[in-house]
Amino acid sequence: MLASINYVDVLKSASGVELMVLIILAGASAYSWALIAMKSRQLRKARAESVAFLDTFWKASRLDAIYQASQQLESSPLSRVFRAGYEELSKLAQQKGGTEAAMSEKLGGIENVERSLTRAALAEITTLEAHVPFLGTVGSTAPFVGLLGTVMGILGAFNEIAEKGNATITTVAAPIGNALLATAAGLFAAIPAVIAYNSYVTRIKIFDTEMANFSNDFLNIVKRHFFK
Repeated sequence: MLASINYVDVLKSASGVELMVLIILAGASAYSWALIAMKSRQLRKARAESVAFLDTFWKASRLDAIYQASQQLESSPLSRVFRAGYEELSKLAQQKGGTEAAMSEKLGGIENVERSLTRAALAEITTLEAHVPFLGTVGSTAPFVGLLGTVMGILGAFNEIAEKGNATITTVAAPIGNALLATAAGLFAAIPAVIAYNSYVTRIKIFDTEMANFSNDFLNIVKRHFFK
């Protein structure tokens, strides 16, 4: 049973390689849990504010009113994508006096708005994906790092047995059991990291799709009202 393991004795009897592996895995696990908490909070807030922004966007009748409301929703990727498109649209309006007819004559105007939306969406994806690859790295490499510690521990145990010439179950069980702790530590670090990584990648893909759909809807509205 895990509760009956004396971890202090295990650490005292561990080799230098085993200790290094356990320290690395402990650090990776602690940092992974910190990232999981941070990204969960970030994505949860982004989802809540995106829902609120879409509700405002489709109910409001003026773009400037939507822009003012979006400034209170800083955590929403959709809100920031909208502001990028709206600000580019405002620049075009100011350049040509702000009239719809003048804006219609602006060659490439709609392409400028589209590029602004695309750049903003890419920036939001980059922000959402920040630190997520680390979780994938921990999930894929931690078991192998733990296995390395186990293999080195077992090799050390067998070398000690060979020197003493005593290979009873009593002398073999303890060092090999201690060595297997490194594998368990690797799995402990990897499993939550993999679960969180897959969850975050899926949720970020949903945001990516939503931003693409919103950009298309926004462009359609802009074309109907400003680029007739």
